Order: sequence, then C-alpha cells, then structure tokens
Amino acid sequence: MKNEIVSAIENRVSTNLFDPLRSLAEEEIHELARLATRAPTAYNLQNWRFIAVSTPEAKARLQATAYGQAKVADAAVTYIICGQMPSHEALGERLKPAVEAGIMPAAVAQSWTDAVKRTYAGDPQMRRDEAIRTASLTGAFLMFAAAAHGLATGPMVGFDPALVVREFGLAADEIPVMLMAVGHPAEGNWPQKPRLPVSRVLETV
Repeated sequence: MKNEIVSAIENRVSTNLFDPLRSLAEEEIHELARLATRAPTAYNLQNWRFIAVSTPEAKARLQATAYGQAKVADAAVTYIICGQMPSHEALGERLKPAVEAGIMPAAVAQSWTDAVKRTYAGDPQMRRDEAIRTASLTGAFLMFAAAAHGLATGPMVGFDPALVVREFGLAADEIPVMLMAVGHPAEGNWPQKPRLPVSRVLETV
C-alpha cells in the first residue's frame, strides 16, 4: 500500500471551487494551525503568524483585497499566512522551552540568539527573505495538515499585500506571504496538472 504522505503529495490539487455550505469548527481551525507550526524555521525562530478568516464579515473584507476571488467567500476558512522578520530579541523567549526541557543547553540558545543578531541585523533583504521562506514552509505544512483531515486547499498569491496589511492590522515586521483557502471541495475542480519530467529539473553532481 502506498504511503499516505506520498499519496497526499501525488493527489494534491489547488482547489478553486469550495462548498460554501460546509464550515469548520473553531477547534479544527486551531488544529490545522497547530500542525502547520511543526514546519522548520532557521534557529527555531518560529517567525510566523496566522489570521484565520472565517466569518462572513471578515471574508468580505479579505475578498476585497483578493480581487474578488470567490474561494475566499466559499471556503470554510482562509488563513492569512504572515512571515515575521527575524528578531534576536524574540528568539530567547522562543528557545526557553527547549532549554527548560533539557533539549538545548542554555549556552547554545545564547549562541543562536547572538548568531541571529549578527546574521540579520542591518540586512533588510535577508530579513525579508527569511520571513518569506518561513511562511512558505508553514504554508506547505498547512496544506498537508488539511489533507490529513480530508480537506482541500487553495494557496493564493493573488491579493494586494498593502490592503491586507491595512485591513487586518499586520505589524510593521510582518509580511502577508500567501493566503490559504481551506474547506470541503465542490464539484468541478481540475485534477493535478502534469508536471515537468524530473530530468528537466534535477541535476545530480
């Protein structure tokens, strides 16, 4: 029998048509975000934030920033996945549980904090790149968390970032990297489209 993770990868589609009559409980929305935070981050920065848009009023506001795309209104929830600029000041607090659990020596945690300060301070492009990497990784985890719960997903980059920032009150260090519509699929979605052969995209050296 094929591994379930492999099957989820091979059968994943970018869903555009959702059943607007089927919703998700608050606990389900929370659990998907919890699983998404199992994605890796540099230095365990955990530099992400999710805004779960599920009420009709909030959906209307988000849809207006996403060029009127119907899936924002029809999906049970659309997550705004925000990448945060790396912060050495925040890292100490985020590594503290690992130190207290005996996973990481305190000296190592301090060295990581110092490294983040050296690596990212004063380099806006590198900080932005890291925020985007982090949000992209957690977005992928969110897709497969949804698949594990029998849900469909539609990742979206068709939105006005400045409007999302303003409408949903993002902080100055946050970037809305993508939207992820999640819910039950309706009829009529396309299957996964063919991919380039691996020989075209893989080089082994």
